Amino acid sequence: MQLLALHGPNLNLLGTREPGLYGSSSLEQINAELRSRATQLGASVDCFQSNHEGALVDRIHLGRGAVDGILINAGAYTHTSIAIRDALLAVEIPYVELHLSNTHAREPFRHHSTLADRAVGVICGFGATSYQLALEGLVQHLRRAAGR
Repeated sequence: MQLLALHGPNLNLLGTREPGLYGSSSLEQINAELRSRATQLGASVDCFQSNHEGALVDRIHLGRGAVDGILINAGAYTHTSIAIRDALLAVEIPYVELHLSNTHAREPFRHHSTLADRAVGVICGFGATSYQLALEGLVQHLRRAAGR
């Protein structure tokens, strides 16, 4: 099982960016934990971060026919990007939306997601653990869909 973890804008600053809100784990630590847990689950994860919407869209396109599922923390693009939504729908790859913070307990503009209605699931508010929960949920979903 091949998975893709996509990290949107400003997530490269994790560990130093507003640690009271986003935690002290760096993106490198989160990626290492994801890869380790994926291996335990019989999967592998390719991780990609960009601050640029088009780069995220391009990476989603590259996943077509190459990955079984996507974990996506689109950051601020969650609330604004029709392009990322359209890319996810175009490639027809199941995805889980995730966030470190509870977006529903934050500013009103963060309450809307352009991705959530077509996601397998949405995980938010558990800090770096959100990635692990999203990974486990996606793997379980893909196994059920494959009849395993």
